[in-house]
Amino acid sequence: MGGPLCITLRTRRAAFVAEKQSAGPLIGVAIIEDEKELREGLSFLINNTAPFECRHVYGSMEEALEAIGVDPPRVALVDIGLPGINGIDGVRILRERFPSIAAVVLTVFKDDDRIFRAICAGACGYLLKKSSPARLLEAVKEIAEGGAVISPEVATRVVELFRQSHAPAQAPSGLSPQELRLLKLMMEGHQNKTAAAEMGISAHTVNFHLRSIYEKLHVHSRTEAVARALRDGLIH
Repeated sequence: MGGPLCITLRTRRAAFVAEKQSAGPLIGVAIIEDEKELREGLSFLINNTAPFECRHVYGSMEEALEAIGVDPPRVALVDIGLPGINGIDGVRILRERFPSIAAVVLTVFKDDDRIFRAICAGACGYLLKKSSPARLLEAVKEIAEGGAVISPEVATRVVELFRQSHAPAQAPSGLSPQELRLLKLMMEGHQNKTAAAEMGISAHTVNFHLRSIYEKLHVHSRTEAVARALRDGLIH
């Protein structure tokens, strides 16, 4: 039953599944986006790129909160302009209810107010919808590995926002010189691999330093760490 075409399709599907599995553990991703065409496009991109898997697709935050806890994803891409509960409030709720899910804002907005509120809500990333598919997937992978990613033009605004705040000249933190240097590199837009190259250390050591920084600054993401360091005058 099914004929040659069905056999061919099953063979191709099996080959694709094998390719995804050979790329390492699958990275589960959720999409929370009210625009149907974009939602379907993102789902197709993720499901057809190893090692990603789109486990959940929702048109509203209410739908997501009701079902995302079943086989929860590692990363959730969240639109800001959602009907009902907006993306920023949704990120805050997701973080409270499902701390293992790294929520990332994916939006067209790049104004100071939304950027600031999203970071304060606990977003692990702030990406613009005009980001290329390759950049988006790279960002999702880095966030899944414990990093945080911001679109370059948004990062510039984040730095400027906190530079404008009136902070003490220096606040005690217990950060080592190497940890401070890593924070400085992160502020300048470096990702884990490029920061490791600049410092002459491995990406594993960068992750170790990041965990130490989070603990010492009482934060949960790289975005929060850079913001806290700027606010406290630890980096300039």
